[in-house]
Amino acid sequence: MFKIAVIPGDGIGKEVMEATINVLDALNLDFEYTYGDAGDECLEKTGTALPKETLDLIKNSDACLFGAAGETAADVIVKIRQEMKMFANLRPVKSYPNTNSLFKDVDFMIVRENTEGMYIADEEKETEEGAIARRIITRKAEERIIRYAFEYAKANNRKKVTAVHKANVLKKTDGLFKEIFYEVAEEYPDIESEDFYVDATAMYLITNPQSFEVIVTTNLFGDILSDEGAGLVGSLGLIPSANIGEEGALFEPVHGSAPDIAGEKKANPTAMLLSAVMMLRHLNLTDEADKLDAAILKVIDEGKYLTGDLGGSSNTFEMADAIKKLI
Repeated sequence: MFKIAVIPGDGIGKEVMEATINVLDALNLDFEYTYGDAGDECLEKTGTALPKETLDLIKNSDACLFGAAGETAADVIVKIRQEMKMFANLRPVKSYPNTNSLFKDVDFMIVRENTEGMYIADEEKETEEGAIARRIITRKAEERIIRYAFEYAKANNRKKVTAVHKANVLKKTDGLFKEIFYEVAEEYPDIESEDFYVDATAMYLITNPQSFEVIVTTNLFGDILSDEGAGLVGSLGLIPSANIGEEGALFEPVHGSAPDIAGEKKANPTAMLLSAVMMLRHLNLTDEADKLDAAILKVIDEGKYLTGDLGGSSNTFEMADAIKKLI
């Protein structure tokens, strides 16, 4: 039996989580779900966005499914990643049939460092002159994430890893990142290595996205590029993610809480469902992951039950039910 922490969070997080748990039930998994609170509504109700009980729940689980956080995202998801040393954030970008994807053959993984960079949110108090934020890059953390990217490529038959940085301007921090990248690359002679500036990468993602297989980068750049990837394949509702670390694993859609459509059943459940697929693979439930993945693909391909962002007229639960019936 696996213990799964379930944190629906705010806004559409609640809807896509309900839909996903309903679909997972069809797989007859030996899961014990325990629910916890976090996010904006939790802050209003309890005075804290991430109660200790919720953090303890995640720590004592085999994996966590997380929906979305609103304005308190930095106090919730970023803190969970840091508290549990979830150093690797995996964000697959893949084109699906019958969607608004700009290309039909996009399939790459963004491996994003999770514990440092700009997201440590170490900012000095704002003054009349302005404000200052510290950007931290350490050899230990960057070597760890770069090696993780190469190991991911090796395990998933990917032939190339691309480092993304801004070393021409950030010569000390990103200069160190680039230096470490090529040091680690020497250990993987069978995998091609290359590097690009982040602004050039943003252009190449539009002009030649098929050339990418695995991208490894620092925290802020990875966050921005994964949203660009969502636009590339047609919707934020198609981008899942995994947070993997020394003390646990958390799986969440890249999209936010979308308060403008919360409660209207308009949210695309695909990213949450694909995050569940990533969780199943992490737990070595490969057959179940393949079955869910295939059902999602078939429903999208058939095009009969799609949410509005994919050009359809179905609601969140109608699309999820169509996937569940195939299972």
